[in-house]
Amino acid sequence: MSTPDNSSPWSAPERIQPLSHALSLPGSKSLTNRELVLAALAEGPGVLRGPLHSRDTALMVDALRSLGAVIEEVPGEGGFGPDLHVVPIPLDSDASASIDCGLAGTVMRFVPPLAAIVRGTFHFDGDVGARRRPMSTTLDALGQLGLQVDDDGRGTLPFTITHRDSATSSAVSIDASASSQFVSGLLLMGARLPGGLTVTHTGKTVPSLPHIDMTLACLRERGVVVNTVAPGVWQVKPGPIAAKDVDIEPDLSNAAPFLAAPLITGGHVTVEGWPGTTTQVGADVPSILEHFGATSTRSGSRLTVGGGIGWRHGATIPGVDLDLSHAGELAPTVIALSALASGPSVFRGIGHLRGHETDRLSALVHNIRALGGVAEETSDGITVQPAALDGGVWRAFADHRMATSGALLGLGIRGVVVDDIASTSKTLPEFPELWSALVESPAP
Repeated sequence: MSTPDNSSPWSAPERIQPLSHALSLPGSKSLTNRELVLAALAEGPGVLRGPLHSRDTALMVDALRSLGAVIEEVPGEGGFGPDLHVVPIPLDSDASASIDCGLAGTVMRFVPPLAAIVRGTFHFDGDVGARRRPMSTTLDALGQLGLQVDDDGRGTLPFTITHRDSATSSAVSIDASASSQFVSGLLLMGARLPGGLTVTHTGKTVPSLPHIDMTLACLRERGVVVNTVAPGVWQVKPGPIAAKDVDIEPDLSNAAPFLAAPLITGGHVTVEGWPGTTTQVGADVPSILEHFGATSTRSGSRLTVGGGIGWRHGATIPGVDLDLSHAGELAPTVIALSALASGPSVFRGIGHLRGHETDRLSALVHNIRALGGVAEETSDGITVQPAALDGGVWRAFADHRMATSGALLGLGIRGVVVDDIASTSKTLPEFPELWSALVESPAP
């Protein structure tokens, strides 16, 4: 079991002057890890161009290698590391292995279903925090597929899964209310089952449906026939997964704190390489920030968000009432921003964030209160009331989005200290450098 490197306390830098800054971002973690799984199950080799290189993606690479995939770094034209050449898993071999999930939800929910098609016995474990994340949905599904699951009844890591050649089921019924990843993990490998796979969600709602849409789009791009046959019912037809080279989009959710910065400092920030069409949840960043008074414009592949004169120079950030059920991963950024608002804010539809890298609702309330703010949990979200903030320790709780949210508030609040900025290595290892470049950029 691995643990991330600890970070020394990091003083979040202030920015008084308005911004006029442009930046590029590394590839999407969500797309990188989906495409890694599909490449490992494909009919032949392929290259992922511009992939993310982070702790989560490194854990996925290691997991797939332990199952028999050959994944090699090759020169690429992206500015954030090499491309990845993937030779698929030989499905006729025994690949028994111990797999470290770290704190990566995609690894702990995308890789175990591969035991349905790869022979062997597979032991899964991860960080201490990962052992608190719910896994019973995946384990129940694998039991329905006929695999042997040993978890001592915990429904969490650690657990062991053993492949059975007698497994013949082509349908599972699950309650994926806690995470859309449970659905995506099953769909990604479904085409490789002899009868394909039908996944039926039995709960009331599925959080973050756009992430399932992303999975469906990735499958279809590789020639897999997959359909939403009814609300909450997805069917993957058996068949090949095409080998192909894939360009990975920049991570648009990681753009959120950078694009929110002008609301605090004034000025504008531009992200290069913004796709014209995308399945990423981060595509909602501009429209969400507009609720706080931002403006957004597109020019080709450049997206620019402006914050007017900015909060630091007298602008008022309004309170908001937002349902973030489809964009939960953006919640830490926008909830932190709302702590500077002149009116109350209500955020709904994000109860599932209690089961992420940390309990994000509890962590946000704790951190806002630590700076003198007023925040309360609700059954499915958070309320934030206007209050004067002061410096203090903003805890990351080993969560990359907690860390970046603290950095955002530090632009306007002197003395904010993020206790573990290294937690950003999960999805954006370059964050400290990219943030320093933003803070230190020339004024317009």
